Amino acid sequence: MTFPRIQIGRPQRLAALLLLAFFAECLWVVGHQQLSTADYRFAGCGREMWERPSPLAGYFTTCGNLNGDGTFAYRVAGLPLTLERVGLLAADHLRAPASRLYAGSSLNGSTWEARHELASVIYLIHMPFVLFAVWLGGGLWWVARRLFGNEGGFLALGLYCFCPAVVRMAVTPNNDVLAMWGLYGLVYAAMGVAHAMQGPRRKWRPRIALLTVALGLTAAAHLLAAMAGFAAALVFMLYLAERRRSYVLQILIFSAAGAVAIVFAFYGFHLAAFSYVFTGGAARFWFSLAGVRSFIVDRSFIVDRGFAGTMLNFPILVATSVAAALYLGVRRSRYFGNTAPLLVVLALAPLVTTQTVTAPWLWALPFLFTFIGGVFADALETRYRKLFLVLTGTVLAAQAMECLGALPLIAR
Repeated sequence: MTFPRIQIGRPQRLAALLLLAFFAECLWVVGHQQLSTADYRFAGCGREMWERPSPLAGYFTTCGNLNGDGTFAYRVAGLPLTLERVGLLAADHLRAPASRLYAGSSLNGSTWEARHELASVIYLIHMPFVLFAVWLGGGLWWVARRLFGNEGGFLALGLYCFCPAVVRMAVTPNNDVLAMWGLYGLVYAAMGVAHAMQGPRRKWRPRIALLTVALGLTAAAHLLAAMAGFAAALVFMLYLAERRRSYVLQILIFSAAGAVAIVFAFYGFHLAAFSYVFTGGAARFWFSLAGVRSFIVDRSFIVDRGFAGTMLNFPILVATSVAAALYLGVRRSRYFGNTAPLLVVLALAPLVTTQTVTAPWLWALPFLFTFIGGVFADALETRYRKLFLVLTGTVLAAQAMECLGALPLIAR
């Protein structure tokens, strides 16, 4: 697989500016947050995974069943603290025994006990999730721009960067933002494999390896997200592979086996703890529109800002309605590039988990923004270009104002 030459032109600089604005939003929120019990729990469980795994009663750590979700977020939250602790202790060993600062100190205890000796604990716990969200934003822009051009890519990225739901999930330790990151990469990696299958076989292996890693990391974050991504990959690869459809199942079985090995590694190769993946019920789900309603009307802001505060995503809803109307009414909008993300949105939006507390509707947001960007990009190529340019600018400006106004409430 040959990597494309990296060119940093005006589109790349503008995309970087949007991502920098998103990063600044998240950084401001993190700077105004206080450490919570959930932060200590994620950090404590993650540190235990990295530093001293001790399977207890069939579980991987003394934290029990980790809310039934994956280990990925716990490892992400605990790794920076573990690295800082190891660095401090290593530097301390270079001092004379009488001058050591951390001999028998609380640095060897829990995160709560060591919170005064570890520097910037809240940033160490929260910022890795922000960086994953920024990474997803970059991937969203890259995919949308390759499919729909600069206008579609910037609209999709702009809606992502100024979505309060995305900001809220990015600034707290959770598996949902990692599942969202992994699922989006998984689906489009599968499409990349299907396209590569039309060429020589030497180009297949790197893309299959990427698909395997994406599936494994998604499963490590949330098993249901990996199952949904696997199903979407099967459908889209069978559609795109054309004359080489007989290879699709072989590739997916190989990728699934590699993904199982990755999840096994996340459990430290402890078989008893790993077995909980199959018995814990994390992938049990049912259908409900409660998640969609929570995105449309966010009741967590009713007390603070009244009814107007509950419609933080109203510009996104307007753009979604316009895109849906165009998709249904204009034939040129109904092609695979627009249809694929729409199908994923329709499949994920009504899902609710029954054994764990999670948000599958959040996983659908990058696909929704991709769909909106694609339909609007098609409309911008018609004689109504000026009208849709005004609509696009208005939607982005209104959504940015709503998101910036919600930052103090998100930080609470």
